[in-house]
Amino acid sequence: MDSQQILENKTILVVDDEPDILETLEELLYMCAVDTASTFEDAVALLKKNTYDAAVLDIMGVDGYKLLKITSRIDVPALMLTAHALTPDNLKNAIEQGADAYIPKDKLADIALYVADILQARKEGKRAHATWFSLLKPAFDKLFGEGWRKPDRNFWDEFDNNQISSRDDIQKMD
Repeated sequence: MDSQQILENKTILVVDDEPDILETLEELLYMCAVDTASTFEDAVALLKKNTYDAAVLDIMGVDGYKLLKITSRIDVPALMLTAHALTPDNLKNAIEQGADAYIPKDKLADIALYVADILQARKEGKRAHATWFSLLKPAFDKLFGEGWRKPDRNFWDEFDNNQISSRDDIQKMD
């Protein structure tokens, strides 16, 4: 099933303090019903009022980690989007706090792929780390430098083991 089919008729909450990012995400997720919020408070109001299939949350400017706690509590898959919080610590923190994906804003053009990935994984009862991380690991390696995972080796070894299981599951689907 392709990304567009997975996303068809899904309702997505997008939270970012930059109006151009909100507009771009609405355009890129044209096959979905998209609600936008530019503040933490507006996002919470929408989460109280509506049901969402997924959320795309900016980390900075809108208290993205606080929103992640809320979406995790109500079982809304969340994709963290960032330009300024792009560090190994923030990546690890987002995963530990329940983010389904962590995407740099310069990879925004592929947002439909990443949102479809988290929705498909959740449908299968899993977290969506295999696809998005496999696609972005070379970018993280370049950005963070060689050996960026060494300070948290146990965390990343466990993460890799979980990814291998996910990849094996994907290969069994053929």
